[in-house]
Amino acid sequence: MQQSTASSTDHLVALVVTYNRLEQLQVTLARLLAARSEGLDRIIVIDNASTDGTRDWLATQTDPALFVHRCAVNGGGAGGFEAGMRLAVERFDPDWILVMDDDARPEPGALTGFHAKERNSAMAWSAAVYHPDGRICDMNRPTLNPFWHRGMVLRTLLGMLQGKSRDGFHLGAADYAATETRAVDSGSFVGLFISRRAIQTVGYPDGALFIYGDDALYSLAMRQAGGEILFDPAIRFEHDFTTITDADQRFVPLWKSYYYYRNLMMVYRLAAGPWFWLVLPLMTLKWTLRARAHRGERMRYLTLMIRALRDGVMQRTGTTHTQVLEWSRK
Repeated sequence: MQQSTASSTDHLVALVVTYNRLEQLQVTLARLLAARSEGLDRIIVIDNASTDGTRDWLATQTDPALFVHRCAVNGGGAGGFEAGMRLAVERFDPDWILVMDDDARPEPGALTGFHAKERNSAMAWSAAVYHPDGRICDMNRPTLNPFWHRGMVLRTLLGMLQGKSRDGFHLGAADYAATETRAVDSGSFVGLFISRRAIQTVGYPDGALFIYGDDALYSLAMRQAGGEILFDPAIRFEHDFTTITDADQRFVPLWKSYYYYRNLMMVYRLAAGPWFWLVLPLMTLKWTLRARAHRGERMRYLTLMIRALRDGVMQRTGTTHTQVLEWSRK
């Protein structure tokens, strides 16, 4: 077993959630095993009931730092992160849990950089995530909650209608090029270092969300509890993910729209507070117009959207995935 050369004694565990992306998982696991010398103590892989040979391949891996847990059913990314964080605490009691998807991994030296500074002032640290070609990964940009910062609310509400709201409250290129850390209100579950204190304070992510929004809700809960989340541009992550553009208006498969809208409603309700009732009609209009991209399934899209809005406003997460699939086929 390799010995850590990091200056910090903090116990760091990496958590990877995977589902049917064996080739990406192989790259990520190789990168993490190589980072053992940077102060990475354990690697947990949550296999979300993959059917592509992931189970058999993981069974051949013998590194003692690796801990694999296979779920009986696919609980989505949210279910995987909740299960993995619980296992990390129960089995290893780490100071920090570093979470990531199976197609994301720290760049060489990232963990050395994490350990090189005192990190305990914050509940969580968010890395700077890039595509393999060096572009900033838009979906993983940390955010500021516009409803908590004066001057951002109107700009964000107008941007929602214009499809340009992300630039109003996401960090930009200047933040990534900076040398100083900065406070944010939310980080993605790609390259987020979560402290033991965060778990003791706000618990675990909500696995019932299935996909979408679990990282935003968890981050906002930390902030509401008085915790600080800091973005460090010197900690670089790679996310081998194809960018989603504004032109990609169609949900494929359609069932994903339910989780997207339901969970985003829950995020907006937590983030916006009393502003939520102004946000609700704006987003309902925007999402209704998106039905134009769903030729041949517009009624199913609208039905799913209405159900998602209802459950999101009521903050209900008890609908089973089987039921969502059934709704998407009717």
